[in-house]
Amino acid sequence: MIAFVLVSALVLYRLLDTTARVLNIRSLQTEVPAEFQSWYDPGRYRKSQAYTHANTVLNLVSSWAGLTVLLLFWFFGGFERLDAAVRSLHLGPVATGLCYFGLLAAAQEIFGLPFAIYHTFILEQRFGFNRTSVATFVQDKLKELLLSVIVFGLLAWAILSVFERFGPGAWIYAWLVTALSSLALMYFAPKLVLPLFFKMKPIAAGELRDSLTDLCRRQRFPVRDLYVIDGSRRSAKANAFFTGFGSNKRIALFDTLIANHTIPELSAVLAHEIGHAKRGHVWKHLVAAQISLFCFFWFASWFLTQPALFAAFGVSRPSYYVGLVLFTIFLQPLSILLGIASCYFSRRHEFEADRFAAQAIGDAEPLVSALKKLSKDNLANLTPHPLLVGLEFSHPPVLARIAALRAQSPTHHGDAPSENPAQGATARTIQPARCPSR
Repeated sequence: MIAFVLVSALVLYRLLDTTARVLNIRSLQTEVPAEFQSWYDPGRYRKSQAYTHANTVLNLVSSWAGLTVLLLFWFFGGFERLDAAVRSLHLGPVATGLCYFGLLAAAQEIFGLPFAIYHTFILEQRFGFNRTSVATFVQDKLKELLLSVIVFGLLAWAILSVFERFGPGAWIYAWLVTALSSLALMYFAPKLVLPLFFKMKPIAAGELRDSLTDLCRRQRFPVRDLYVIDGSRRSAKANAFFTGFGSNKRIALFDTLIANHTIPELSAVLAHEIGHAKRGHVWKHLVAAQISLFCFFWFASWFLTQPALFAAFGVSRPSYYVGLVLFTIFLQPLSILLGIASCYFSRRHEFEADRFAAQAIGDAEPLVSALKKLSKDNLANLTPHPLLVGLEFSHPPVLARIAALRAQSPTHHGDAPSENPAQGATARTIQPARCPSR
């Protein structure tokens, strides 16, 4: 009965997700929305629709394939067979659990690798985004593997050790270990992890740095430094983010973002990121994540004492390491609901950060212009279906964001691209040569 309910929930959600994606494809409009008339030529707009369609097909194939493999592994006794294989090594409970985790993680990585290769070297290449070489792709995968072995291997060792030492009541210790580890990663990632994948250099002295530094000063937002990172080595897409916390906060702008946006637009993008911090979004997400982890280990402590739940997965010998794996599957339907709620609050936070940016700059138009450029350059779907937005979008659709910004803007400067000389010298585009060399 437990197995039937769980399988039904997983399949029903996959059907709901598929319905949302099909509706999303069917809702693609043939005409460019009025807000983007002067930004999108018909050919590029059709290209953005083709890009949405291609990504949708890949997502549906990979997600259904993943669910099928999981169910086949389950129904043919994969969890039990793998447990018997690692137990035969006689390594002790913790080492056996690490082998169990490692083999499942390796299988998952191998399963996802063909989809990652297709996405990077075929789909992204077809639409002009891919700049990742085969050597860079392989190096990134090896670095990710090494980090996973070190970080998650140590974390898994600590969690299994406390469960073996204290039994199901160890859930509180497991949560504390996980919470402290996540905080440590947030603090040290800017200095230790990001440089493994990107070359980061401080933004060179000049008008851009002065403008961004002045914005941080006016908003009383101290940062360790402002960086440009070589995102163009992997993709033509642009992005910006800040990472770390406390005295270790860093602002990072992709070189592709700097190359294609004006100083006012970049200031607006930075103001948006500052808005997330000033409105407490970072800490709210962090607290929500820790509460989720707390509940996860609390519920897991009950699950680990229920032989019937192990039996539902065909496992005859309960153990902490198998139980934690099975519990993550058992919890997936609830995780889906929590993910929908998380996306809802994330979209609200994006609106709040947009409002903060418009107020900090004194004008909504630079951020509107930046959003339009990012949407056009990244071939974003301008009219996603509401069902898909509700299920998965962490950011509101761009037209909704622009409408909200316009509603609060005291002036309206039209929808012409900001490169128009009539907008004045302060809106001149940053040239690629102004980026620090990679």
